Amino acid sequence: MNPDEKRKFGRTGLEVTAFAFGTAPLGNFLHEVGEDDAQEMIGHAWDAGIRFYDTAPMYGHGLAELRLGQALRWKRRDDFVLASKVGRVLHPARRADIDFTPWSNAAPNTMAFDYSYDGTMRAFEDSLQRLALERIDMLFIHDIDRFTQGDAQPEVFAQAMDGCWRALERLRDQGVVRAIGVGVNEWEVCYDAIRQRDFDCCLLAGRYTLLEQDALDRFLPLCEKQGVAVVVGGGFNSGILATGAVQGAKYNYAPAPAPVMERVARIEAICHAYDVPLPAAALQFVVAHPAIPTFCAGTRTVAQLEQNLRWFRHPIPGGFWHELKERGLLREDAPVPVADTAGPAMFQSQAASGGTSASPAP
Repeated sequence: MNPDEKRKFGRTGLEVTAFAFGTAPLGNFLHEVGEDDAQEMIGHAWDAGIRFYDTAPMYGHGLAELRLGQALRWKRRDDFVLASKVGRVLHPARRADIDFTPWSNAAPNTMAFDYSYDGTMRAFEDSLQRLALERIDMLFIHDIDRFTQGDAQPEVFAQAMDGCWRALERLRDQGVVRAIGVGVNEWEVCYDAIRQRDFDCCLLAGRYTLLEQDALDRFLPLCEKQGVAVVVGGGFNSGILATGAVQGAKYNYAPAPAPVMERVARIEAICHAYDVPLPAAALQFVVAHPAIPTFCAGTRTVAQLEQNLRWFRHPIPGGFWHELKERGLLREDAPVPVADTAGPAMFQSQAASGGTSASPAP
């Protein structure tokens, strides 16, 4: 697959590259990334043809937006697509008064959840100022999932479906943004959101991967029906699909349990037989689904970014995917990428009944 391949983004009229540059590490998540390194990474992504960039006020208390804006504001604005998020409002404060956890040496702002209409408008305007760009192409309502909100999730979700929704709908109607959606860690939340409101897109972290395909039951079919585009992040399930089943491997930000380790080891055995790097299979599998035009990955170094791009380009024979399904390691109805000898990539969806359908990648 080509990372710089342009794909239609659902019904929005936007086009995004198949590989997207995620900026959470640029906010100094867990470890500090130097200013020069941050700018070099963005420049390297640009030179590789990447034209879709995702950020958020949360990332480094605004630091990621500041850094991304610095790099992109000198580019022709129509040449790239930019996404950010709402749901948190930042306020300048003394560094000594800020708990930056889990960010390291972030921007001097406090953060507070705010899913009201006014808070959403404030978050949007503030992001524009930090980015120093005239528009943001898509906005996601951030972290209205149980993973973030705990027992308060139903109440927070209801607030967002009122306050955030009204603000985002107005911005879309005015043409200020092109696409609006939700960015969460659970497909069920995305499913509920697109059933209740006329969203264009979702950003889903870690819930559609080589290890998890439950989103095929209800969520992804509804996205196809409604023309909702899905950006997938966390395609490595927070680590194990990049490292393999090694000691200390992480799954969903915790040590991988034994059944997950065993399953990944079985997938790795097939990878070795077909000379396919496990991370290459993890990356390419995600964007084979027709509702998922792009995969978003964040990296800390240029070397990591270049490795991801190589994995994305790595040729994978069709027999590899067939064997995963034959051995019960991948759902029968999961679309898989198939290299067409004529040139362009193809989508193939093999249903449980044994039927197949193929159509050119957008």
